[in-house]
Amino acid sequence: MDLRTNFKNLRQDYPRLVLGLGNFDGVHLGHQELIRRMVERARRLGGVPGIFTFHPHPVSVLRPEHAPPLLLTQETKEEIIAGLGVRLLLRIPFTLEFARLSPEEFIRDVLYTQLGVVSVFVGYNYTFGHRGRGTPATLAQLSQIYGFETNVVEPVEVAGEVVSSTRIRELLSRGRVEEARRFLGFAPFVDGMVVSGDGRGRRLGFPTANLETSPDILIPANGVYAVKAEISGQRHSGVANIGYRPTFTGADSGRNLEVHLFDVADNLYGKSMRVFFSRYIRGERKFGSPAELIRQIEADIRQARAVE
Repeated sequence: MDLRTNFKNLRQDYPRLVLGLGNFDGVHLGHQELIRRMVERARRLGGVPGIFTFHPHPVSVLRPEHAPPLLLTQETKEEIIAGLGVRLLLRIPFTLEFARLSPEEFIRDVLYTQLGVVSVFVGYNYTFGHRGRGTPATLAQLSQIYGFETNVVEPVEVAGEVVSSTRIRELLSRGRVEEARRFLGFAPFVDGMVVSGDGRGRRLGFPTANLETSPDILIPANGVYAVKAEISGQRHSGVANIGYRPTFTGADSGRNLEVHLFDVADNLYGKSMRVFFSRYIRGERKFGSPAELIRQIEADIRQARAVE
């Protein structure tokens, strides 16, 4: 997949461009349906399927205090998009200057003049242009003037509920990882680097990998989870704890994500790890003694091992 961060030579390099427009955070089932249809349309038109997105998230520029936590890092989002058959990813820096473009200026100056698109795909709730005044109806109307087609993808539903990044964030913030999986089409996960901890898990008999993650990424609700962890191309089962370790520390220590992998004795410090959340087991709580905590960890491990 070709990654571009500006419009230079794009019209010459990709003369028949079919573009999906949006943020695509999470690349959930709704996004996947849009991309699937966009790739198929590009094939039929003899064009190139591409994605046009902004970085950083527009809300983080316009209203940073309201910026939502992200479901995926930019790199991971692009990795998933590339695997769906997209040949061009246009990641344009979002600036206040860009935000001032009216809907028609965006269509005329960007989609038509700079890119020369032949077809665009958007979600049913897509907005664009100054103050988000452009809608799919605006795009459909003006695209007729500028000679390209507009395709609006209707909402995708799971069990009667519309799939959206907002809903997935709500589910993860409540620890409902299995429901989030149904909306994403894959188990929710986070990427991080294994860093040194205080060694308490090892002293208790359950060595843990402490994960340092991007501060912009949403971590599921505090609690204990059955997980699968991917390290150096190998996948291992395990159990993860998210929270403040109240038995020994508390909120002052900061929020932690630590993973105990079954049957893994390797030194993992400095390695990248992807942790997939399979099932919520229980909430985080404070125990009266280390012995009581050990008994609970043993019970957690039994539950986690039973998860496929």
